[in-house]
Amino acid sequence: MRALFSLLLLALFAVSACGQDVPEAPRNPALRAELLKMAERDQAARRPGGSADAMASADRANGERMARILDEHGWPGWALVGEDGAQAAWLLIQHADLNLPLQRRGLALMQKAVDDGDADPSDLAYLVDRVRVAEGRPQVYGTQWGVSAEGEWKPNTPIENEAEVDERRADAGLKPLRDYLAELKSLPS
Repeated sequence: MRALFSLLLLALFAVSACGQDVPEAPRNPALRAELLKMAERDQAARRPGGSADAMASADRANGERMARILDEHGWPGWALVGEDGAQAAWLLIQHADLNLPLQRRGLALMQKAVDDGDADPSDLAYLVDRVRVAEGRPQVYGTQWGVSAEGEWKPNTPIENEAEVDERRADAGLKPLRDYLAELKSLPS
């Protein structure tokens, strides 16, 4: 499952920023480099052979640093850290499952950045759902899935108003739910 999750995250990293205008040179290249290193450690802890303790340790350390980054800079968006740096920041907040208040704070700041055209709406959609799942609430975009004991893909919480999920997904720059699910099912387990 960990390998599947890593493959999914790598695929997400490959997705472009939904046609938004992304500045070519970030204002803070040092912070960009730091975020990329943090994301690299995050992914290393999730590779096959990694332990749950290593993943929790990486998530805790990254979460502590992300809290300080948010204090100092607000959301590290495209203008500040470039597209890859902003996506690394999203990944780190997405994986801060041990610190729901930090995820909520990141979500609020990222929402403002998306509204200002400085972050990827599709990344925001994943974070919205991640926080809602942690809170035991229905997902908005249907991005959080897992494999049941029977080996079937199931949403981690129900999808709110599922009849309109593809419209919400399109607004966020995501593919239709059926295509996303087909992609999940095609990943090695």
